[in-house]
Amino acid sequence: MIGKGVKDVNDALKSRQDLKQIQGFEQEKSGRVYQIRSMDLVSEPTNVASPRYKIETPTTNPTTGNAAVSSPSSGSNSGSTTPSRYENQKRRDWNTFCQYLRNHRPPLSLALCSGAHVLEFLHYLDQFGKTKVHNHPCPFFGLPNPPAPCPCPLRQAWGSLDALIGRLRAAYEENGGRPETNPFGARAVRIYLRDVRDFQAKARGVSYEKKRKRPKPKVSPALT
Repeated sequence: MIGKGVKDVNDALKSRQDLKQIQGFEQEKSGRVYQIRSMDLVSEPTNVASPRYKIETPTTNPTTGNAAVSSPSSGSNSGSTTPSRYENQKRRDWNTFCQYLRNHRPPLSLALCSGAHVLEFLHYLDQFGKTKVHNHPCPFFGLPNPPAPCPCPLRQAWGSLDALIGRLRAAYEENGGRPETNPFGARAVRIYLRDVRDFQAKARGVSYEKKRKRPKPKVSPALT
């Protein structure tokens, strides 16, 4: 009986030791699993290549040294041309004349504008002139370089008026006007410009005559 009791006690102790070993193994196993899982969450893969971004740098012109940056709209802008100085001035002159018609008393429409209204417009512009035009009683009449100031008025120079009428004549037809009814090409306007040219040439002592180019002598081929 005593020997059987001792055997039962030994078996029980052995069972407890086996149970502790099993529990220790399970704890060690669970710890390893947690450690492995935590390492998977923290660690980063080393074999994955990082993304590459293409950075475009502006190309430099070797001759000028300036950086040329290309844009998608550069092709469309190359075909468009900027207005010339003549076109800009013609647009400003046309806007000024249309404003003069609106401020006229009574207001005038472009369809009712005639050569007489163009002459009124030219006289109106004389108040903004910067060219000294001497009158007949002036002692400096006919002198190109007067030695002293005089009370003669400032007028628009003939060259400025002639160029202005040319631009307005072209602008009138570009804005839908017919050439046969163009008030800027009226005979009265042409006569007025001719009179202004002749009078200013005498009053200022200058000549507006265009110098004719002498024809170059023809060189006969040498006989061989």
